[in-house]
Amino acid sequence: MAKKNQRATVLPQNNEYTAEDIQVLGGREAVRRRPSMYIGSTDQRGLHHVVYEIIYNSVDEAMAGYCTRIVITMLEDGGVRVEDNGRGIPVEIHPATGVSALETVMTTLHAGAKFGGHTYQVSGGLHGVGASVVNALSSFVRCDVRRDGKLYRQEYKQGIPQGPLAEVGESTETGTTITFYADAEIFGEAKIDFNTISERVREVAYLNKELEIKIQDEKRDEELTFYFEGGITGFVRHLNRGRVVRHLQPIYIAKSINSTMVEAALQYNDGYSESILSFANCVNTADGGTHLTGFRSALTRVLNDYAHKKKFLKDDESNLTGEDVREGLTAIISVKIAEPQFEGQTKGKLGNIEVKSQVESVVSEGLALYLEEHPDEAKRIIEKCLTVARAREAARKARDLIIRKSSLDTGTLPGKLADCSEKEPSQCELYLVEGDSAGGSAKQGRNRRFQAILPLRGKILNVEKAPPDRMLASEEIRIIITALGAGIGDDFNPDKLRYHRIILMTDADVDGSHIRTLLLTFFFRHMTRLIDGGYLYIAQPPLYRIKAAGNQQWVYSEQEKEEVMQQLKGAKKINVQRYKGLGEMTPTQLWETTMDPETRTLLGVEIRDAAKADHVFHVLMGGDVPPRKAFIQAHAKSVRNLDI
Repeated sequence: MAKKNQRATVLPQNNEYTAEDIQVLGGREAVRRRPSMYIGSTDQRGLHHVVYEIIYNSVDEAMAGYCTRIVITMLEDGGVRVEDNGRGIPVEIHPATGVSALETVMTTLHAGAKFGGHTYQVSGGLHGVGASVVNALSSFVRCDVRRDGKLYRQEYKQGIPQGPLAEVGESTETGTTITFYADAEIFGEAKIDFNTISERVREVAYLNKELEIKIQDEKRDEELTFYFEGGITGFVRHLNRGRVVRHLQPIYIAKSINSTMVEAALQYNDGYSESILSFANCVNTADGGTHLTGFRSALTRVLNDYAHKKKFLKDDESNLTGEDVREGLTAIISVKIAEPQFEGQTKGKLGNIEVKSQVESVVSEGLALYLEEHPDEAKRIIEKCLTVARAREAARKARDLIIRKSSLDTGTLPGKLADCSEKEPSQCELYLVEGDSAGGSAKQGRNRRFQAILPLRGKILNVEKAPPDRMLASEEIRIIITALGAGIGDDFNPDKLRYHRIILMTDADVDGSHIRTLLLTFFFRHMTRLIDGGYLYIAQPPLYRIKAAGNQQWVYSEQEKEEVMQQLKGAKKINVQRYKGLGEMTPTQLWETTMDPETRTLLGVEIRDAAKADHVFHVLMGGDVPPRKAFIQAHAKSVRNLDI
């Protein structure tokens, strides 16, 4: 947690407030002054978003039917080049701006061919700020356009044209190539990650049948090419790889309704978690929206109707709930619409009201037809849902008991919880601590006003292998749920959280890493909104204490240790102490190194790629050994700080 800076308020001697005090920022200046308003942040995530904006422009050409190939190159000197074989950005003079259409697109916010609906029926970059924002936030941009048998070029520095559009040669092809260098003044030392971009590119290729996308990294001498004839059905198979599925072929549904194209693919597996990804115009809507709501409503209603019709459920039996029909489900819902209403430029959630009923109608019709035509597969799906329902009923009493105990009355809280005196959740933090010994040190060293301590005995249950009823039978998990006070699963309500910082604090050894992974698995599978809300953190205790010449330094990594040892070369009586357990530190040491907000380091937990996270948790924590063995073999050489 960063130290808060105290600022003094200085009043000007002249208190007049006139029109001259109002600053009017042009498009470029506004973007550079407040980049987070346009790309979400200026860290690595924002940098990746800049790359995606240029890729989306090429994808829009593909969705319009004019582009079949996109090549993304991470250049050795740090730049990125995105090339497509679309129509090429128009180059003639724009009547409103008096400069070329290319320069208009590259320098004017909300200028593009995506507003009128004539050039692009659907597009991912509806706001029309993608290219111009990238240009403004880049130290250098070069645009090459192949169009009408000619090659055109224009260059920019920090969004400023370095000359007019020029014809520089001939070309027998069409398309656009954008080469840009993200400005270090904006993004600092943030680096583009090949694997992160590759995963996003893979998604885009799945969502656009027969579109070839190649990504290559000159520094790493690595390249990948994605091309999928099966579209999102292949995407579902990819997400379900390594899992035991209930029906061999994914269910595929596709239909256009009122100019909206709806696609859905779904397949059940024998796991206990759901994995549903939603997209609108190829943009990953991580926060869902109306298309996801429509899909879920249709799924629950159709499966209940079929179960009652075929007498799997008797007339007097309760319907299957949404939780029942989504456990073990992997699904993709993709819509392509003319006028998407995204929440914010980063497009995290779809808001079009009409899309809910459109998706619900298409999925209901397609799923009902599939169930009638595939009775054996339908039976296996319904039996899976009924098994879940029985487990849910078995767990209901335990869950209700936990929820009742999650009140703010400290008399109902777990006895092992050392609560804080502060009652305002935004000011409170809860440490989940490995072991009673470390818990004792943490209780003594903490600030009792706002820091609560919950010691955990041993390793908690691996929820990846456990159904809900067995999970809720675990004492340690019940204690965690009760202490947090916000419920679990679909009943989780972040407004009821008793602490707005939940901090995992485990030993810096193999067992500590395992316990931390078990806790992360639990929160990812059953309290996803806790992570999405930014409430979950990982403490960083020191690995070493180095004493020399009467001074001591706390060291938090092997690399930092090597640097300190180099600095202390020649010093006498250097003492290096390795801390494998939190309990080895005194309460004062634990406070100074790991718990003091003025000096500690906390790592915020966030979900950047839900599909990848889902796969990794399944491989590492699931019951299938072969995928885990393959994962370990593939990543063995990347292991650092191995403790054996």
